[in-house]
Amino acid sequence: MSHIDRRTFMQTNGLLTAGLLASHISPLFAAPAGTTKTVRLGVIGVGGRGRLLLSTLMGVENIDVKALCDIDKNALAAASAIVTTAGRQKPDDYSDGDNAYQKLLERDDLDAVIIATPWKWHTPMAVAAMNAGITVGVEVPAALSIEECWLLVNTSEKTGIPCMMLENWSFRQDNLAVLNMIRQGLLGTIVHCHCAHSHDCIDHWFFDRNTGKDLWPAEYLLKYNRDQYPTHSVGPVYSWMDIGCGDYLDTITSTATGSFGINDMFVSRFGPDHPGAKRQYAQGDIVTSVIKTKKGKTIVVNYDMQLPRPYDNRWMVQGTRGIYSESRNAVYLSNVSPGYHEWEPFAPYQKAYDHPWWQQKYSGGHGGTDFLELKLFVESIRNGTPPPLDVYDSVLMSCLVPLSGQSIAADGAPVKFPDFTRGKWLTRKPSFALDNRIFTLPGAKPLINQNKVNGSNRALSK
Repeated sequence: MSHIDRRTFMQTNGLLTAGLLASHISPLFAAPAGTTKTVRLGVIGVGGRGRLLLSTLMGVENIDVKALCDIDKNALAAASAIVTTAGRQKPDDYSDGDNAYQKLLERDDLDAVIIATPWKWHTPMAVAAMNAGITVGVEVPAALSIEECWLLVNTSEKTGIPCMMLENWSFRQDNLAVLNMIRQGLLGTIVHCHCAHSHDCIDHWFFDRNTGKDLWPAEYLLKYNRDQYPTHSVGPVYSWMDIGCGDYLDTITSTATGSFGINDMFVSRFGPDHPGAKRQYAQGDIVTSVIKTKKGKTIVVNYDMQLPRPYDNRWMVQGTRGIYSESRNAVYLSNVSPGYHEWEPFAPYQKAYDHPWWQQKYSGGHGGTDFLELKLFVESIRNGTPPPLDVYDSVLMSCLVPLSGQSIAADGAPVKFPDFTRGKWLTRKPSFALDNRIFTLPGAKPLINQNKVNGSNRALSK
């Protein structure tokens, strides 16, 4: 079935229903396994992040970038050069104002779009693309409000068009190895996780480091006090804890420190008379959120993007029979580790439980992680299968932005999570990065777990 036939049929007859989407089924357009069908792409937003993704896409086989969109014509020219330098045909350009993307979405030769624009455009553009019958890969966060989260879910269910948030840290090699260890039962029943986005972005992401001029994200620090950027923190954690697949987020309580770091940066960098040094910022320097799940498990999430520090995610996952610490690059497994309560290096376990997605080296941003997620996104379109992360995963990560703000405004009162799956989390099975191979513990230790079932968290048996 051709692309235009598919889109027209979908729009007039409601081709894919919410039930099919929720069941992780895309049977009508599934291509034969191993097909080399070319996937036709558009990219909306070709600033720094968009061009990095576009450069990475040039290494993905059997794609054709048909169109680019950005209101900055210099950015468009640089993006077009990336494509032509790779020996491909020059894409069509769309740059006539904020709504130029709508013209791009009217094309009948696009299978998917990548959206890498400022945050406020993510949901409107993703919804417009799905309504046009075009699969969506949208940068993080996918939504900024609960209303936007529901709009993404409802549109994807109504149209049957997939929407995947491009949360690259879910695909990191170390995080996928930890996922395999958990699914093999090495950590027992998972009880608690900690995660953070600790990344000093104040002098290059929010403000220009040379002049102090506001960049587009600066407005969010002025207007809001919340976890502005939670998806890198919780992306891996949700898969480790089967969130949305047998367990679900129940409540969140969030607190924020005062706002000290932004003003101090301006004073130390530009002097006390710089306008940025005198303004009042709504955003606290550190936000700490505590999440309780329906099954009584907990997650601590830190937002930390405004104070001087090296980059750190501080992932930690603790189960009834072991613990993994990303900061220590170490594990302790009660039935396996030598010594009494002593850390073991994680490296041998990463090698032993390495996910097959990482059986080769990748180039591209973030150590090849960007390439892997884009490759898997494209393959899902080519094969007519669900994307690795679906719309429910996307909004459940993104909704921490507004919910943390609500709790902070209510002096840390608990706030309930909406059930974006409408109860389907009770019966949904884990589907992300399933790996059913037989594993051997490091050092030729015998594998002592034999109760792995379809990626669920099962306790280790001796």
